[in-house]
Amino acid sequence: MDIFKPLALSTLIAAPLFLIGCSSDDNHVSRVSYQIEVTNLTAAQPMSPLAVALHSGSYAMWQIGTSASSGLEQLAEGGDNTALLAEASSAHAVTMTGNGLILPGTSDSIIINTNMKSDLALSFATMLVNTNDGFTGLSGDKLSNLALGETRSTELLALDAGTEANSESVVTIPGPAAGGEGYNVDRDDRDTVGGHPGVVTSADGLATSALGEEHRFDNPVARVTITRLK
Repeated sequence: MDIFKPLALSTLIAAPLFLIGCSSDDNHVSRVSYQIEVTNLTAAQPMSPLAVALHSGSYAMWQIGTSASSGLEQLAEGGDNTALLAEASSAHAVTMTGNGLILPGTSDSIIINTNMKSDLALSFATMLVNTNDGFTGLSGDKLSNLALGETRSTELLALDAGTEANSESVVTIPGPAAGGEGYNVDRDDRDTVGGHPGVVTSADGLATSALGEEHRFDNPVARVTITRLK
């Protein structure tokens, strides 16, 4: 008696049942890919490396009128995106850092990939480095309605983290205009995120300001162009 024949027969019978129960489409997850390009529209405000996150709708990188997270504070005061990206990662976001400083009149572009979700959103932030705690970006921009191959551009306003008074002093401005301390854990401003009032500068009578007329900025300060690649 050939003992292998019953085994072979049972294997042939079981195999189709296995295939029926585990269709290759059952565990299929669609992947999406986006190109994020940010252009600096200011005259003399370099922007810090981008902190970019793709996430579900339950996460917010910041909200107008609420207190900035520690990660946002560190980015807005000193240009360091490390803590902000860690916060996003802990909320199950897919994160990326930019390629470096975005100088006035130039752009930075990254490509970021994740799984498709019905509530997929984009957040990113970058500091205006010749300010105390000025930044710009998007928080919770919905991507689910962006079709394959479609491009969307948005002009961005200057924002204020509300964590550091806008003294413009040589001690507190971290950018090339001064080289001050940047991030400080103490908060001495309104402690809510809002629109940035702009800079006064020494040219307009603030004698203690490290900033000159060239550091002033109008809105919009940046433009983001989002393209769905996949």
